[in-house]
Amino acid sequence: IYRIRALKDFADVKKGDIGGFVESEENLSQDDDCWIYDNAIACDHSKVSDHTEVSGNVIVRGNARVCGNAIVRDYAKVRGYAKVSGNARVCNNAIVCDHTEVSGNALIYNHAEVCDNAKVSGNAIVRGYAKVRGYAKVRGNAIVSANDEVYGNDEIER
Repeated sequence: IYRIRALKDFADVKKGDIGGFVESEENLSQDDDCWIYDNAIACDHSKVSDHTEVSGNVIVRGNARVCGNAIVRDYAKVRGYAKVSGNARVCNNAIVCDHTEVSGNALIYNHAEVCDNAKVSGNAIVRGYAKVRGYAKVRGNAIVSANDEVYGNDEIER
């Protein structure tokens, strides 16, 4: 992997600033205002694009996508074919993996896991040690927390 250096000024990044790490230049869009900060890593065939921020000790790997205005930070992991988009936030020690989609203003944090083919959207929050798996959908203003599990074909919307 290689440490990145900014080629232009944008947002709070100045030309020449040192960022996080990529495995190849394909991992970070050169056409957008996205950035990988700190010790964060984008590797394999993953892609960080648009106006996203990836920071802390995050790992984005596999074929994962972080796009839109999404923010992934702290010790979060986004892997597999997962997609984090819109204004979604994934932080702390959260894991988003497999064929999952996290979009809208969704917030995934504090050891929460969203895996398999699950979808979290709208203003939904998944936190604590909660798990959303299978083909489950959490949307609207729904909150899944503590040790709650939403799985299979369950749908939660508030």
